[in-house]
Formats: sequence, structure tokens, C-alpha cells
Amino acid sequence: MNAPFDAAVQPLILRTDDGGIATLTLNRPAQFNAINGAMLTEMQAALDAIADDHAVRIVVVAGAGRAFCPGHDLKEMLANSTEAFIGDLFRRCCDVMLTLQRIPQPVIAKVHGIATAAGCQIVAACDLAVAEEGARFATSGVNFGLFCATPGVPVSRNVSQKRAFEMLFTGEFIDAPTALAWGLVNRVVPPARLDAEVAVLAGQMMEKSRAVIAAGKRFFYDQLERKLENAYAVASAEITRNMLGPDGQEGVSAFVAKRKPRWAD
Repeated sequence: MNAPFDAAVQPLILRTDDGGIATLTLNRPAQFNAINGAMLTEMQAALDAIADDHAVRIVVVAGAGRAFCPGHDLKEMLANSTEAFIGDLFRRCCDVMLTLQRIPQPVIAKVHGIATAAGCQIVAACDLAVAEEGARFATSGVNFGLFCATPGVPVSRNVSQKRAFEMLFTGEFIDAPTALAWGLVNRVVPPARLDAEVAVLAGQMMEKSRAVIAAGKRFFYDQLERKLENAYAVASAEITRNMLGPDGQEGVSAFVAKRKPRWAD
């Protein structure tokens, strides 16, 4: 049940573009960026637009104010406790998480403050994550009688089975160094370096071929769901296409000639 759009209302997702990096900022700072139905509508629209935007090379997901995201707006859910509303809300949230994975651009979560429940789900659903030292993470729904089933899907694909179980069944917070050690985030930095570290990580990927990055992201997630022999078969076909394609030929030629590659796009 999508909320009607009101142009007078402050956008719940702010998009800013700078040098090929599109930043989507969750924008309910007074609610610590709790996710409501309207925010999901705006997030889906923003991601769909970015997927087709050739100028965007990297996507960053951030939060306004004092936190990244505490999860769903429980007040909205309690006020609309019908199967139609709740079922639609979670279905659309899952669609957003799948879109984060399916768009061709790498997506980096830029995390500060807390990332709990569906907020932690966003971090896990993004391709990469950079957190400031004070960030904390939890799948805390179990504390409120609501097991974090949907956050558990990407979390259990990021961290080991026993660590995911611990997060989901205790609801306890883990700090940023623990999230790094467990594989939930890629890098942890002082708060003053958060923006710079995200820019460094984005820059390392922006130097690469757009087509190869997009194909590589699609293949990466596809092979994870396959059995080993089939994954190798698909990988062999993928790298053959890549090597014989224009960017593969250019990249290898540039390496042999000791020059900088000139990508097709």
C-alpha cells in the first residue's frame, strides 16, 4: 500500500550526485531514520532510477542525523496491524533489499550510530559497508517479540551461521570492531574519516570498467546460490565472455603494453 506522494513533504530519501557517486540518505532524523511505508516507496523509486542512470558508477546509502537506521517504524506497524498492510510493507522492504543487490552499480553502506533490525538488514544487503568506530549493530526484534526473519536473510549470508544465530536469537548489540571481525562490514574508521574512507573505496572501483563491474556483480551473487561444480561452469563461461569482450581485450593489452587501459564506456 504505497503512500500518496505529497510534494510539500520533505523527501524521505535524499539523493545527491557527485562525480559519478550517487548518495541516498535516509531522511527521518527525528525518528533516527526509522523505515516507514513512504520511505520504502521513495527508496525503491530512487534505486530504480539509478539502475538506468549511466552517469552513476557507485551508490552510497547513508543516514541523516544521529543514526543510520533503527529498522521499521514500529508505531506505524502497530497502528496498521492488518495482514494486508504488514504483508505489503515487508514485501516491499524485501524488494528494496533485492534491488540493492540487482542494480549494476556497487552499493556502499556508510554507517554511523545504530543500525538495527531492518537497518542492519540494509547494511548486510549492501555490497560493501564502511562504519565509524562508534557504530553498533543488532537484529533486535526478538527483544520485542518480533523475530528478525527478513534481516536474517542477508545477515546470515554475511556472517557465519553461529554468529548470525547469536545476533538473531539474543538481539544483543555488537560494536563496529566486532562487525568487522565477523564480516558484516568491510572497514571501520574514526568518525572524522568516514566520508573519506567511503570515497577511497568508491574511487578504487570507479577506476575499473563499468561493464565489467556490472557483469561481475551480477555473477558474484548468482554463483553464491549455486553448487560448486555448477558455479565453476558458470564462472568459466562468464570469464570467457569477459576475456573475449572489448574491455577484457583492452585491459589485458594495456597490461602487456604497460599503459593505462581505455575502457569502452
